[in-house]
Amino acid sequence: MTLPDPTDLLRAAMAAYRQGSMATAEGLCLALLRADPGNVGGLFLLAVLHLAAGRDDAAAGLFQAVLTLDPAIADAHGNLAMIRQRQGRLGEAAALFDRAARLAPDKAGWRVGRALLRLDQPLAAARDLRHVLALDPASAPAWRGLGLARRAAGDPAGAARALDRAFHIDPALDLADSEAFACRLQAADWRDYAARRQRIVDRIDQGGTVLPLLTQWIGIDPARQRRAAEAIFGTRIVSLPSSPLHRRAIGDGPLTVAYLSADFHDHATAHLITGLFECHDRRHFRILAGCYGRDDDSAARRRIRQAVDGFHRLDSLTAADAATWAAAQGIDILVDLKGYTAGARLDLLSRRLAPVQVSYLGYPGTLGGPALDYLIGDPVVTPATDQPFYTEQLVLLPDCYQVNDRQRPLPTAPDPAAGPAAGFVFGALHAPHKLTPDLFACWLRLLHAVPGACLHLHDPHGAASPTLRAAAQAAGIDPARLIISGQAPLAAHLARYRAIDLCLDSFPYTGHTTSSDALWMGVPVITCQGEGFAARVTASLLHAVGLPDLITHDRAGYEALALSLAQAPDRLARLKAHLERVRSTTPLFDTARFTRHLETAYRIMGDRYRAGLPPAGFSVPPHA
Repeated sequence: MTLPDPTDLLRAAMAAYRQGSMATAEGLCLALLRADPGNVGGLFLLAVLHLAAGRDDAAAGLFQAVLTLDPAIADAHGNLAMIRQRQGRLGEAAALFDRAARLAPDKAGWRVGRALLRLDQPLAAARDLRHVLALDPASAPAWRGLGLARRAAGDPAGAARALDRAFHIDPALDLADSEAFACRLQAADWRDYAARRQRIVDRIDQGGTVLPLLTQWIGIDPARQRRAAEAIFGTRIVSLPSSPLHRRAIGDGPLTVAYLSADFHDHATAHLITGLFECHDRRHFRILAGCYGRDDDSAARRRIRQAVDGFHRLDSLTAADAATWAAAQGIDILVDLKGYTAGARLDLLSRRLAPVQVSYLGYPGTLGGPALDYLIGDPVVTPATDQPFYTEQLVLLPDCYQVNDRQRPLPTAPDPAAGPAAGFVFGALHAPHKLTPDLFACWLRLLHAVPGACLHLHDPHGAASPTLRAAAQAAGIDPARLIISGQAPLAAHLARYRAIDLCLDSFPYTGHTTSSDALWMGVPVITCQGEGFAARVTASLLHAVGLPDLITHDRAGYEALALSLAQAPDRLARLKAHLERVRSTTPLFDTARFTRHLETAYRIMGDRYRAGLPPAGFSVPPHA
């Protein structure tokens, strides 16, 4: 019997692969490897077929076999790097991309892959990507990578140009279009705002992918927000086998709750949530922090480490490693504080590390997939009637969903650089991406209507300031009437509010920590309540401090209320006195009361799981 010639089998398998006949190609590869088990070409092609079918583990084993036989095959290193990247094994992926790039210096893909893993070193990543573009100026992935590197380096305008170039070269990179729009907003670049916004709407309607957080920044309706999240989750989140942990029983003893975030450092999330960790009842709860973000050795990070029962670094763990960690810790409830925000490890959520998984605080919307069981909200931000817009079941806390730390600083003297000694000061200390052209035009009209008034803005990286001043100049407003502050330590930032008379909320993405900071400092905030979670946060905060009259429901009402308060110093003084008076008693700043409500929610979730009941929405009754 004549055995098939391995060369002929490999040639036939390659032909079938090129024609899209994957099953035929796989059968021919298997026949080839039965005849010649060490055939490098057959092993490589079979690995590629497994990779195309989503069988990452099988593909990885074959690529490793290829490299054992011939370690000089760049594409084997590069393809294995992509698998390790998806698996969260980033250090290994970086080394593999590096080897692939050295072996094939003219191949753009592996250099781009290496650069994207080095975005924490954005200048080095940008140098690598510019080298790729010198060799191949039409490499859309390299342009997108350069855009992400420039964004990480604090250059949103440059990032937007690079991302626009990537999308222009390859419209299949549809995510680059929304990434470019998001970067433009960070630089307050509103050129073609309406057309770009409509393009986002159209892409959602066509089933394409957009940044879910961007849909909230620009006020896309909640139904489309859910569809955008579902599209991202379905196409970009790697589906991983569930950890056996999430099927285990929850015992009758104290619940182990693990909070996961990249933001356990000098960050708004840390400033809000640390008091909660300290207030948890240790008779009934064991509290862990799972951190996969940077260590800045700040006072905020040190306080969190002291506040929890276990502080665990997860940044170097794969999803499988994290499952082992979660099992060893006996986690009952996992609370994700990130969602679709920068630095998130959604692979950990999709691994299902705990019997109950909860979304809270960091992301005001749905994840759009089965990774999370519940979302913590309240009757204002997530009324029960909004359940169709969430894949998670809604849990409504009685006062406000947002936790606040009663130990946050309370400076008494204003920041000397925060504004003039005389004249009315409007404050809008929002990140520039929350501003829209219509909103900024409204604020400039208020400056026209209140002679001598100033507007205090916040531009952490300085990218938006020139555009904002130019827009004021074009509207006939002296740019000197804009006070624009940058980054500062928390206490210094809060001191800025001492020089502000009235805060103007952003919309459609309203203030979150920005608004609670203002109310904590005794400064009234006016808002325009809209559709969806992100559009209602300040409204929820105002209800919780007893000032619902500062909530409006359209732009005209918002502008009229701001003007009337600026012209009514006695009324404004009464509002400020109210905030000073209730600071120690209002539910918004009662960390212990909030903690009791959240712990009740956790108990109900745990009880439903013990009883074999599926997740279901519920409201938490108020405690005395």
